[in-house]
Amino acid sequence: MFFELIAVFVAGFAGAGAAMILRKMTGGRLPRWLVPVGAGAAMLAATISSEYTWYARTAAALPEDMQVAQTVESRAAWRPWTYVFPLTDRFVAVDVGGLRANRQTTDLYLAEMAFFARWRPVTQVQIMVDCAGNRRADPTMGDGSDPVWRDVGPEDPVVQTVCAET
Repeated sequence: MFFELIAVFVAGFAGAGAAMILRKMTGGRLPRWLVPVGAGAAMLAATISSEYTWYARTAAALPEDMQVAQTVESRAAWRPWTYVFPLTDRFVAVDVGGLRANRQTTDLYLAEMAFFARWRPVTQVQIMVDCAGNRRADPTMGDGSDPVWRDVGPEDPVVQTVCAET
């Protein structure tokens, strides 16, 4: 986050500098207010670019055993351009290299999922996936009780990711 802030400030200085050079090249015919507008436009462009490239940069930095299972796109009124070009600001990855098969039940796997979100810490949870029944058990209270199964169907991206690797 700190480096992104520095990048935005550098973009602002570069935008102001470019506007100043344009004013000099035109012999001062361009208005003086173009300098802060150039700085603001460059800062806005750097921020938007950083937001849109976050998912690609983060997904590319994942270990090769982590596989993206699902992405979530968002649209917001304070970012009107997201209605035209939706922004991916969350995704779920599954550690397919660490899948553990149940020795007693076939097609039952324990998987580690990681939830990534922009400006939030990564959250990791373990889930059970039943490939034969197209269902998964999300984390429970950890008190040793029976898992609570959810029938999510074969189109569930987490079930698809886990079952494709087994």
